[in-house]
Amino acid sequence: MLRMTDLLAAANAPGCPQGRFWGLIPCAGVGARAIPPGAPAPDLPKQYHLVAGQPMVLHTLAAFGGAQRLAGTLVALAPGDTYLDGYHSPLWFHTQCGGATRADTVIGGLKALLARGAAQHDWVLVHDAARCLVTSAQIDGLIAECEHDSVGGLLAHKLPDTLKTAITGPTGVRVASTVDRSDKWLAQTPQMFRLGSLLDALNHMGAAATDEASAMEAMGHRPKLIPGGAHNFKVTYPDDFALAEAVLMQRGGSATLELFKGKRDNAQPVGNPFF
Repeated sequence: MLRMTDLLAAANAPGCPQGRFWGLIPCAGVGARAIPPGAPAPDLPKQYHLVAGQPMVLHTLAAFGGAQRLAGTLVALAPGDTYLDGYHSPLWFHTQCGGATRADTVIGGLKALLARGAAQHDWVLVHDAARCLVTSAQIDGLIAECEHDSVGGLLAHKLPDTLKTAITGPTGVRVASTVDRSDKWLAQTPQMFRLGSLLDALNHMGAAATDEASAMEAMGHRPKLIPGGAHNFKVTYPDDFALAEAVLMQRGGSATLELFKGKRDNAQPVGNPFF
């Protein structure tokens, strides 16, 4: 099987453009908000929940596998997580470098890429494992929009609805004000920045970083906003699974099936861990 070290060697070959592009999928969380109220804790984390017949993260990896300009993708797992050992592809590599927070996991992933030969000036596209509806075209589009930018950028979606602030009092939660939405965007992923700059920013901000862009903003940078789409939502709450499945079923799931043949090498997934 082709390993990440092989991908790095190929990317370092003569004639390779300056500044390679790497995917990084933090995959060490459990998805507590996806558990229905009163339901027991699932046996598997959210990202391994079956959506359209496949573990959710495989749809994400299929999109990254179809991106034309990625040299490879690293999946950052929690310590002891061996679930993906049953799936193999030459397009991605996984390592148990996850931490207590998303920022810790991304830092671990960036260090793992550096340890395998990635350069400080290489670009890294960090993407939520549970944002399984991203497309290869969106990933390629982000690279095209940001590769010559001095900072980098992220996919985002202009806020479509009226936005309210709230105040909580003795009579419950009530509207405090209506916010002008004309300059408001919903941050999505991938978020694309130079590896060294992002590592410095995350080390500086720590667990307070809600996403990679916020860490870069704290360093005085203004990341570029690239329109994503309404379908590129993160599967977060119980109702989101049905929405994601509907979109994937409409697409046919062909990319995921082509890459992973629809099954694990050593065992079938244990079924829906949430319902």
